Amino acid sequence: MSSLAGDRPASTGAPKGRPRSEAVERAILEGAMSLLEEGVPFAELSIERIARTAGVGKSAIYRRWSGKEELFVDVLRTAEPDEPELPGTSMRDDLVVILESLRRRGLASRDSAILHNVHAQMKSNPRLWDEYHTSVVAPRRQLTRDVLRRGQRDGELRTDLDLELLSDLFMGPMLVRAVMRPDGDLPPQLAEAIVDTLLSGLRPVSSPDR
Repeated sequence: MSSLAGDRPASTGAPKGRPRSEAVERAILEGAMSLLEEGVPFAELSIERIARTAGVGKSAIYRRWSGKEELFVDVLRTAEPDEPELPGTSMRDDLVVILESLRRRGLASRDSAILHNVHAQMKSNPRLWDEYHTSVVAPRRQLTRDVLRRGQRDGELRTDLDLELLSDLFMGPMLVRAVMRPDGDLPPQLAEAIVDTLLSGLRPVSSPDR
Protein backbone atom coordinates (compact mmCIF):
# COMPACT_ATOMS: atom_id res chain seq x y z
CA MET A 1 0.00 0.00 0.00
CA SER A 2 1.05 3.56 -0.64
CA SER A 3 2.38 5.79 2.12
CA LEU A 4 -0.14 8.56 1.88
CA ALA A 5 1.80 11.04 3.94
CA GLY A 6 4.44 11.06 1.24
CA ASP A 7 2.11 10.93 -1.76
CA ARG A 8 0.41 14.29 -1.24
CA PRO A 9 1.12 17.57 0.49
CA ALA A 10 -0.30 18.24 3.92
CA SER A 11 -3.57 20.16 3.98
CA THR A 12 -2.99 23.91 3.85
CA GLY A 13 -5.23 24.23 6.87
CA ALA A 14 -2.93 22.18 9.12
CA PRO A 15 -1.54 24.14 12.08
CA LYS A 16 2.15 24.88 11.55
CA GLY A 17 4.52 22.86 13.65
CA ARG A 18 1.90 20.33 14.73
CA PRO A 19 3.23 16.77 14.26
CA ARG A 20 1.19 14.50 12.01
CA SER A 21 0.34 11.11 13.47
CA GLU A 22 0.63 8.26 10.98
CA ALA A 23 -1.42 6.09 13.35
CA VAL A 24 -4.29 8.59 13.28
CA GLU A 25 -4.08 8.90 9.49
CA ARG A 26 -4.10 5.14 9.12
CA ALA A 27 -7.09 4.84 11.47
CA ILE A 28 -9.02 7.37 9.37
CA LEU A 29 -8.25 5.59 6.11
CA GLU A 30 -9.13 2.21 7.58
CA GLY A 31 -12.33 3.64 9.03
CA ALA A 32 -13.40 4.92 5.61
CA MET A 33 -12.44 1.62 4.00
CA SER A 34 -14.43 -0.39 6.52
CA LEU A 35 -17.54 1.67 5.76
CA LEU A 36 -17.05 1.15 2.04
CA GLU A 37 -16.60 -2.58 2.57
CA GLU A 38 -19.95 -2.57 4.36
CA GLY A 39 -21.46 -1.10 1.19
CA VAL A 40 -22.06 2.44 2.49
CA PRO A 41 -22.60 4.65 -0.60
CA PHE A 42 -20.44 7.72 -1.06
CA ALA A 43 -23.40 10.06 -0.53
CA GLU A 44 -23.80 8.69 3.01
CA LEU A 45 -20.07 8.63 3.78
CA SER A 46 -19.98 11.79 5.91
CA ILE A 47 -16.88 13.11 7.67
CA GLU A 48 -18.71 12.72 10.97
CA ARG A 49 -19.45 9.06 10.28
CA ILE A 50 -15.87 8.35 9.21
CA ALA A 51 -14.54 10.09 12.33
CA ARG A 52 -16.85 8.06 14.56
CA THR A 53 -15.79 4.81 12.91
CA ALA A 54 -12.09 5.71 13.13
CA GLY A 55 -12.38 6.85 16.74
CA VAL A 56 -11.08 10.36 16.06
CA GLY A 57 -12.49 13.87 16.02
CA LYS A 58 -13.66 15.51 12.80
CA SER A 59 -10.89 18.08 13.16
CA ALA A 60 -8.30 15.30 12.81
CA ILE A 61 -9.72 14.55 9.34
CA TYR A 62 -9.97 18.17 8.25
CA ARG A 63 -6.35 18.75 9.22
CA ARG A 64 -5.39 16.16 6.62
CA TRP A 65 -8.08 16.40 3.93
CA SER A 66 -10.18 19.30 2.69
CA GLY A 67 -13.25 17.09 2.38
CA LYS A 68 -14.47 13.59 1.72
CA GLU A 69 -13.66 13.72 -2.01
CA GLU A 70 -9.96 14.18 -1.27
CA LEU A 71 -10.11 11.52 1.45
CA PHE A 72 -11.92 9.13 -0.90
CA VAL A 73 -9.12 9.44 -3.46
CA ASP A 74 -6.53 8.57 -0.82
CA VAL A 75 -8.62 5.56 0.20
CA LEU A 76 -8.48 4.43 -3.41
CA ARG A 77 -4.71 4.97 -3.52
CA THR A 78 -4.31 2.92 -0.36
CA ALA A 79 -6.30 0.01 -1.79
CA GLU A 80 -4.47 0.06 -5.12
CA PRO A 81 -1.00 -1.38 -5.80
CA ASP A 82 1.94 0.97 -5.18
CA GLU A 83 3.07 3.41 -7.83
CA PRO A 84 5.88 1.90 -9.94
CA GLU A 85 9.50 2.96 -9.73
CA LEU A 86 10.80 3.43 -13.26
CA PRO A 87 14.15 1.76 -14.02
CA GLY A 88 15.25 4.62 -16.31
CA THR A 89 17.33 2.24 -18.44
CA SER A 90 15.39 2.98 -21.65
CA MET A 91 12.10 4.37 -22.88
CA ARG A 92 10.97 0.85 -23.69
CA ASP A 93 11.69 -0.47 -20.19
CA ASP A 94 9.93 2.47 -18.51
CA LEU A 95 6.84 2.06 -20.69
CA VAL A 96 6.67 -1.64 -19.83
CA VAL A 97 6.75 -0.80 -16.10
CA ILE A 98 4.01 1.84 -16.51
CA LEU A 99 1.73 -0.54 -18.39
CA GLU A 100 2.46 -3.36 -15.97
CA SER A 101 1.25 -1.14 -13.13
CA LEU A 102 -2.03 -0.65 -15.03
CA ARG A 103 -2.31 -4.41 -15.51
CA ARG A 104 -1.83 -4.98 -11.77
CA ARG A 105 -4.43 -2.33 -10.97
CA GLY A 106 -6.86 -4.09 -13.28
CA LEU A 107 -6.27 -7.39 -11.50
CA ALA A 108 -6.58 -5.74 -8.08
CA SER A 109 -9.86 -4.10 -9.05
CA ARG A 110 -11.28 -7.45 -10.14
CA ASP A 111 -10.21 -9.18 -6.92
CA SER A 112 -11.07 -6.41 -4.44
CA ALA A 113 -14.66 -5.69 -3.46
CA ILE A 114 -13.68 -2.31 -2.04
CA LEU A 115 -11.91 -1.23 -5.24
CA HIS A 116 -14.89 -2.32 -7.30
CA ASN A 117 -17.19 -0.32 -5.00
CA VAL A 118 -14.95 2.75 -5.06
CA HIS A 119 -14.52 2.74 -8.83
CA ALA A 120 -18.27 2.30 -9.39
CA GLN A 121 -19.14 5.21 -7.10
CA MET A 122 -16.41 7.41 -8.52
CA LYS A 123 -17.81 7.14 -12.04
CA SER A 124 -21.18 8.49 -10.91
CA ASN A 125 -19.79 11.45 -8.96
CA PRO A 126 -18.34 14.30 -11.08
CA ARG A 127 -16.63 16.03 -8.13
CA LEU A 128 -15.01 12.80 -7.04
CA TRP A 129 -13.87 12.01 -10.56
CA ASP A 130 -12.40 15.52 -10.93
CA GLU A 131 -10.43 15.06 -7.70
CA TYR A 132 -9.20 11.63 -8.79
CA HIS A 133 -8.30 12.85 -12.26
CA THR A 134 -6.37 15.86 -10.93
CA SER A 135 -4.40 14.03 -8.26
CA VAL A 136 -3.96 10.56 -9.79
CA VAL A 137 -4.79 10.27 -13.50
CA ALA A 138 -3.19 13.51 -14.73
CA PRO A 139 0.19 12.87 -13.01
CA ARG A 140 0.29 9.35 -14.46
CA ARG A 141 -0.41 10.67 -17.95
CA GLN A 142 2.28 13.30 -17.51
CA LEU A 143 4.74 10.61 -16.46
CA THR A 144 4.03 8.67 -19.66
CA ARG A 145 4.50 11.78 -21.81
CA ASP A 146 7.78 12.53 -20.03
CA VAL A 147 9.05 9.03 -20.80
CA LEU A 148 8.05 9.38 -24.47
CA ARG A 149 9.65 12.82 -24.68
CA ARG A 150 12.88 11.40 -23.30
CA GLY A 151 12.66 8.62 -25.88
CA GLN A 152 12.46 11.20 -28.66
CA ARG A 153 15.41 13.08 -27.21
CA ASP A 154 17.51 9.91 -26.94
CA GLY A 155 16.70 8.69 -30.44
CA GLU A 156 14.47 5.80 -29.34
CA LEU A 157 11.36 7.30 -30.91
CA ARG A 158 10.56 9.29 -34.04
CA THR A 159 10.46 13.01 -33.39
CA ASP A 160 7.53 13.74 -35.73
CA LEU A 161 4.98 12.04 -33.47
CA ASP A 162 2.35 13.65 -31.22
CA LEU A 163 3.15 12.67 -27.62
CA GLU A 164 -0.44 13.08 -26.42
CA LEU A 165 -1.66 10.70 -29.10
CA LEU A 166 1.20 8.28 -28.43
CA SER A 167 0.36 8.22 -24.73
CA ASP A 168 -3.19 7.17 -25.58
CA LEU A 169 -1.92 4.56 -28.03
CA PHE A 170 0.25 2.91 -25.38
CA MET A 171 -2.20 3.16 -22.50
CA GLY A 172 -5.37 2.42 -24.47
CA PRO A 173 -5.00 -1.34 -25.05
CA MET A 174 -4.24 -2.02 -21.39
CA LEU A 175 -7.10 0.18 -20.18
CA VAL A 176 -9.51 -1.58 -22.55
CA ARG A 177 -8.48 -4.96 -21.16
CA ALA A 178 -8.36 -3.86 -17.51
CA VAL A 179 -11.40 -1.57 -17.33
CA MET A 180 -13.74 -1.87 -20.30
CA ARG A 181 -13.47 -5.67 -20.61
CA PRO A 182 -13.69 -7.05 -17.07
CA ASP A 183 -13.54 -10.57 -18.52
CA GLY A 184 -10.56 -9.74 -20.75
CA ASP A 185 -7.37 -11.72 -20.26
CA LEU A 186 -4.53 -9.92 -18.45
CA PRO A 187 -1.54 -12.26 -18.93
CA PRO A 188 1.83 -11.44 -17.28
CA GLN A 189 3.54 -10.54 -20.57
CA LEU A 190 0.79 -8.23 -21.85
CA ALA A 191 2.66 -4.99 -21.06
CA GLU A 192 5.74 -6.11 -23.00
CA ALA A 193 3.60 -7.29 -25.92
CA ILE A 194 1.80 -3.93 -26.20
CA VAL A 195 4.98 -1.84 -25.95
CA ASP A 196 7.03 -3.96 -28.36
CA THR A 197 4.22 -4.16 -30.92
CA LEU A 198 3.81 -0.38 -31.00
CA LEU A 199 7.52 0.41 -30.93
CA SER A 200 8.12 -1.79 -33.95
CA GLY A 201 6.47 0.91 -36.05
CA LEU A 202 7.46 3.99 -34.05
CA ARG A 203 11.22 3.74 -33.79
CA PRO A 204 13.38 5.91 -36.07
CA VAL A 205 14.26 4.24 -39.39
CA SER A 206 17.96 4.12 -40.21
CA SER A 207 18.93 5.57 -43.59
CA PRO A 208 19.96 2.98 -46.25
CA ASP A 209 23.55 4.22 -46.40
CA ARG A 210 24.21 3.65 -42.67
